[in-house]
Amino acid sequence: MAKLTKNRKAALAKYNPEKEYSLEDAAKLLKDITFTKFDASVDLNIRLGVDPKKSDQMVRGVVSLPHGIGKEVRVLVLCTPDKEQEAKDAGADHVGLDNYIQQIEGGWTDVDVIICTPTVMAKVGKLGKILGPRGLMPNPKSGTVTLEVGKAVKEVKAGKIDFKIDKTGIIHCSIGKASFSPDKIRDNATEMIMTVARLKPASAKGTYFKSITLSTTMSPGIAIDKSSIAGI
Repeated sequence: MAKLTKNRKAALAKYNPEKEYSLEDAAKLLKDITFTKFDASVDLNIRLGVDPKKSDQMVRGVVSLPHGIGKEVRVLVLCTPDKEQEAKDAGADHVGLDNYIQQIEGGWTDVDVIICTPTVMAKVGKLGKILGPRGLMPNPKSGTVTLEVGKAVKEVKAGKIDFKIDKTGIIHCSIGKASFSPDKIRDNATEMIMTVARLKPASAKGTYFKSITLSTTMSPGIAIDKSSIAGI
């Protein structure tokens, strides 16, 4: 049996792992059981009662978190020259096309989000085997394939994130930092949960939200009482 660390013991002394907490209480408690020396990410895990193997039960979407995610998002825009200035003015970190495609083919993926215009998708599509596994492939459904590159860049920089269910039926996403106030953590978590609620597939039967857990990097997970969240 693994030996409990001093911090782990301190965390377990402050909360009951068998208990479900309201989202508001969990957001407050989270800060009390986080002992990392760095500003840990706040993670939300949502287990859904759907079968991700069925195409009509795939849950995927985008959400704009009211308080952002607490980190600088590095954005690459792949576009034709006529759209480059728009992307730069919106705050894109990297803008171009062929030179970046060559860099990506060589293994460079040092960005968080890639946005492109529909006109260059023929070139970008060839990078699927590299970008797909890293979650970087632009997709019209997530708003990262668009002619409005300036708007897309600003939304991503402000806290818009793309999410989808994994093969085990769970949505994992970071919704902020441990340095956020409990109110900000609660607000971001609520926005994420309500967005997932609106995406419930018509073919899904039974309980949609199986469980919701809030945690930070290296902290224990806090089970959320679903009845404390109105509307789900």
